Amino acid sequence: MLTGKIIIENHIPFIKGLLEPLAQVEYLPADGITPAAVNDACALLVRTRTRCDAQLLSGSRVQFIGSPTIGTDHIDLDYCVATGIEVASAPGCNAPAVAQWTLASIALWLEKEQMKPDEVTLGVVGVGHVGSIVARWAEQCGMKVLRNDPPRALAEGNDGFAHLEQLQERCHIITFHTPLTLEGDHATWHLCDEQFLSNARHCRLVLNAARGAVCDTQALLHWHGDLALDCWENEPNIHPALLSKAFIATPHIAGYSIEGKMRGTGLVIEALNRHFGWAIEPQHPQAPATGAETVTLHDILNSYNPLTDTERLKDNAADFEALRNHYALRHEFTGL
Repeated sequence: MLTGKIIIENHIPFIKGLLEPLAQVEYLPADGITPAAVNDACALLVRTRTRCDAQLLSGSRVQFIGSPTIGTDHIDLDYCVATGIEVASAPGCNAPAVAQWTLASIALWLEKEQMKPDEVTLGVVGVGHVGSIVARWAEQCGMKVLRNDPPRALAEGNDGFAHLEQLQERCHIITFHTPLTLEGDHATWHLCDEQFLSNARHCRLVLNAARGAVCDTQALLHWHGDLALDCWENEPNIHPALLSKAFIATPHIAGYSIEGKMRGTGLVIEALNRHFGWAIEPQHPQAPATGAETVTLHDILNSYNPLTDTERLKDNAADFEALRNHYALRHEFTGL
């Protein structure tokens, strides 16, 4: 058994019982992961609500942080590098589920507007794990798609990528799938602001399943179009007027599929194995992380209807965190 312990946030699924043969394991709620609790821990496994920085970690024995999530903006990576703490996350683990949420939301909006897929142009901002699937599926469903990803265009060349101004000029729907970055040439904080929206002359639907602060709340409130939002600024204390305005409103659960959670936990366990020299067998999903090969909007909407989750959140806005933590994980659309 390891000296010390491993602390696991108690809402991480598919992990209970796997580490107990090799370590002292303590399961805690996010608000119970305090400096005192982690002081003698060797490793932490957390989700996005736990801020891992000097305030939490200073003086502790933590040498490994695993987060079965696609992002790491809740972890102070500079501090971890400086103090020798290894960080592992799970990029792409829930990409098919987020793409499922995105296409289902678009399908519902097209029904509401009595429009056909071949009548719209979709702009995908951020063409990584999620955005790539969204773009591929949207094209299969008949939409015209413009892809915007400046870091990829810089690394790979401009072919196949569009400038943001082109999306603003031509797209009826714009969906965001970027990380949240605060500085640099391609910072995404408030990327969707009042100026962006005022220049998006044909856009009638904006979707955000990336990070809340990619979109400026005040800009969204003043905008004339429809919104499909899974990520919100200041979660879980979301703006009530924005919640009321949104056509689709879900409590940051776009990626909450059974298969995605299994992938995320599995990737963190694999990283733990490498770090500590273990050979724990994680549970692996059968569905590929690249998503179904072919889709139709009808199939997507049959696999998941976000209006159900929208109704729950609009009826119980104060329960944002509870709705998220106790979400009944759904299956991805696998095409099988």
